[in-house]
Amino acid sequence: MRRKDREIQDIDKITEIINQCRVLRLGVMSEDGVYIVPVNFGYELTDNKFCFYIHGAKEGKKISCIIQNPNVCVEMDCNHKLSEGERACNYSYLYSSIIAYGKAVISENDEEKLKGLKLIMKHQTGKDFEIDANAVKSVSIIKIKVESLSAKAH
Repeated sequence: MRRKDREIQDIDKITEIINQCRVLRLGVMSEDGVYIVPVNFGYELTDNKFCFYIHGAKEGKKISCIIQNPNVCVEMDCNHKLSEGERACNYSYLYSSIIAYGKAVISENDEEKLKGLKLIMKHQTGKDFEIDANAVKSVSIIKIKVESLSAKAH
């Protein structure tokens, strides 16, 4: 990271940033190059390792790309605010952001899919939900096992 003065390494502060974000941008490789798609997400933290869960259709570009190459990059950002200055070059932009690299796995197991859907709903709404078995069967759940993560704020 170029700006070490903005780097965040404290896991609690990283978790706080993730808790404030509602959209994760998923970057995958396609035949045409990098494909980035914004998605809602949920997550879990186990032994200081993050695992993100996203959902979507059972087929499509996102799924096809992950089948071809499970290496992904995710980005999320929040706390946006313009910082004004006296002159144009004194303006800045305040934010918090996360960039992570990992492996995406398409969950086939209904139990893991249910877990993913519950984590997504909990993160997005703050509420726990009972989820119908038909809903579980009708979607795909992608689990992203984070291998490296960086966070920063300005």
